[in-house]
Amino acid sequence: MDATFTAEQEEIRRTLRELLLKRCGPEEVRTAVQSEAGYDSALWETLAQQLGLPGLAFPEAYGGVGCSATELALASEELGRSLAPSPLLATAVLGAPLLLALGSEDQRAALLPRIASGELTAALAVPGASLTTALGLTGDNRGDWAGGGRAGGVQARRTDGGWRLYGQADQVLDGHSAGLLLVAAHTGGFARSRTLLFLVRDSLGRDGSGGSAGVTRVRLTSLDETRSQARIQLRDVEAELLGEEDESSDVAGALASVGDSAAAVLAAEAVGAADRVLERTVEYVKQREQFGRAIGSFQAVKHRLADLYVQVQAARSAAYYAAWATGAGEERVGGLALAQALEALRITSSEAVQLHGGIGFTWEHEAHLYFKRAAGDELLFGPVHRLREHAADAARLFGGGEVAV
Repeated sequence: MDATFTAEQEEIRRTLRELLLKRCGPEEVRTAVQSEAGYDSALWETLAQQLGLPGLAFPEAYGGVGCSATELALASEELGRSLAPSPLLATAVLGAPLLLALGSEDQRAALLPRIASGELTAALAVPGASLTTALGLTGDNRGDWAGGGRAGGVQARRTDGGWRLYGQADQVLDGHSAGLLLVAAHTGGFARSRTLLFLVRDSLGRDGSGGSAGVTRVRLTSLDETRSQARIQLRDVEAELLGEEDESSDVAGALASVGDSAAAVLAAEAVGAADRVLERTVEYVKQREQFGRAIGSFQAVKHRLADLYVQVQAARSAAYYAAWATGAGEERVGGLALAQALEALRITSSEAVQLHGGIGFTWEHEAHLYFKRAAGDELLFGPVHRLREHAADAARLFGGGEVAV
């Protein structure tokens, strides 16, 4: 692994940081999350059309830039610093890779260029609140989380005209505004129980209303308002199977692979947020005075900040390695990096609230936004101890067997 960044990678970071400093400050973030879309549509258009962010990590043949997960992670790190609300995670980190992995050539050609241009956003809808299970981050994703032939979940049935979906998915990232839904559904009953992925195309009208018949979207009130979530109800909805009618298609394997790369990107995003909140805290303790001197000059405060710095840097190293390893084909490293980064963000943001004193507990200050991002991401993709437990089980560290190397 080469630990130095290329000139192109440094340019991506620099350009994105300069843009976000100008257009995504704390007040802009608060305004964006209150909008109907949940993000700044004008900023998203700039990120897509001028910087090519949605298509950063998929092939040029489909309108992408042709970079790797490393570049996408670096971009996400900058977005994490400002907590910029955007559909990048749902669209480019979760949706587009599944289209690439499982979609037919016609589906890729029709959808990926629209995603790359920013015209189309996507969302992965899995039954209930099992996103972390579906992605294989905290356990084996070959279980019955999609329904398992029982009531509940999302069920798919074949009809003369194709497929029909019935069920409900909760905690769908950007599900209230995405133009394309990738829905995980159970089919086959008990005899041939399978989990497949389906496309519900243009499920939202261009005017923000309407959409596919039978689809009901409810935007949820989430702990982290910069990470929009929705409940999707499907009532006899017409859908299209993702990929070909092939019994050998490994949907669970594709979801786990996407989960591993998504974890690496999320780890980088969390590191960016932790780094920024630590930076703001250091600035504050240099200015706030107590007993006639800056509180940052007290040894106890210095020690606390030094510990935070070490934790953030360790998480950054893990996140960068995971991004590189994902591009190099190494598996099962994203979850550990994500655990390290989420823990660093939780501890750093918590300490930031404490060290900012009274102002750190107010809604007007941005410290609570970083703390909510840490807590919200652990609810969605963790918790940390489950991420580490699954990684340990996969490596057979405590099973009495031979340790994987």
